[in-house]
Amino acid sequence: MTAPVFENLTVGEIVAERDLRFTRDRLVRYAGASGDFNPIHYRDDVAASVGLPGVLAHGMLTMGAAGSVVTDWLAGAAAGSAGGSAWVKDYQSRFTRPVPVDATEGAAVTVTATVGAIDSEARTVRIDLKVVFDGSTVLGKAQLLAAFA
Repeated sequence: MTAPVFENLTVGEIVAERDLRFTRDRLVRYAGASGDFNPIHYRDDVAASVGLPGVLAHGMLTMGAAGSVVTDWLAGAAAGSAGGSAWVKDYQSRFTRPVPVDATEGAAVTVTATVGAIDSEARTVRIDLKVVFDGSTVLGKAQLLAAFA
């Protein structure tokens, strides 16, 4: 992956894309790391009893995994290549739809990161994330602000 160079970025440019797969194992690991042991994230019977379509991925897991697509792209800049250093200054999102995780198939989520705005004076770039599961956007107004040295 090539390092992003601030001066070469353009609004509308897709800077990163990735297909992610959530599995039940991943949900359990995330629950352990985050301390979020809500049973809707690992028990079908509990999820069904509250009217959900099945076990759901944690919202913060979905948001964090989506953000990692951009941080991996920025990592080239942080490595000290010609692009200089870059870091995440802000990251926000709205949770718009759940991501049901099938016990066998898991859940496939697609992330596309596009340059939404550039502030040359502040040397920041707003990256708009489109996060899709089963044809529907699952994170609304997902935006990450990257700052460049």
